[in-house]
Amino acid sequence: MLNDQRESFDPTTARAAELLHAQVQRFETLLTDLLEISRYDAGSVQLEYEPTSLAHLAEDVIASMQQLAEQHGTDVRLVAPGGYSPVEMDPRRVRRVVRNLLGNAIEHGEGRPIVVTVDSDQHAVAIGVRDYGLGMSAADSERVFDRFWRADPSRKRTIGGTGLGLSIALGDATLHGGTLAVWSELGRGTHFVLTLPRHGQRLDGATPIPVDPGDDGVSLEDLGLTQPITVFENGETR
Repeated sequence: MLNDQRESFDPTTARAAELLHAQVQRFETLLTDLLEISRYDAGSVQLEYEPTSLAHLAEDVIASMQQLAEQHGTDVRLVAPGGYSPVEMDPRRVRRVVRNLLGNAIEHGEGRPIVVTVDSDQHAVAIGVRDYGLGMSAADSERVFDRFWRADPSRKRTIGGTGLGLSIALGDATLHGGTLAVWSELGRGTHFVLTLPRHGQRLDGATPIPVDPGDDGVSLEDLGLTQPITVFENGETR
């Protein structure tokens, strides 16, 4: 209520109301994440499976975060050679994972392009989020999924966060029988890959998207901008 009426306050009081509102929102986010972590620890999380196209889900998440990307001067590009066919997954949880990965990439991508890749094979579907920011050391990469841990507490954060997002994302991947892996290198950026098995199948260790991007020889300009995905009634895509 105070935040909604802040325009009628004097500047000092209005700023105080705005800061209080932001802190309350952050506290609510932290509480929600802590409750979710407690559910994982208690083994009480139940997935709600729905046939979902990972490619379309990725496109929706990118669209929902477009304003944030523009605020950071970042161009988010979707490359989807596969992943169109619906796969049984909990779309709310997978969407949360992708939002977390993309938000982190925008936060730490130094305004450079971010490439979101979706692909699939007969056993699994996968999505990779690649930024070209500062990257992390090998030691930091090993701890990136630890609760409350951050690679560099001194970095300026504009999105916020509780330090639990990647831990929850890993939990969501594990519940699906999938994996969430990371590659990062100082000066070259970071690549997260979420791999989910097709319903009733188990991952054999391979993933449709390699976690290590190699030397990234392809030019970013060759990737093009994000393009809409159209699925026709017969399941064909263009």
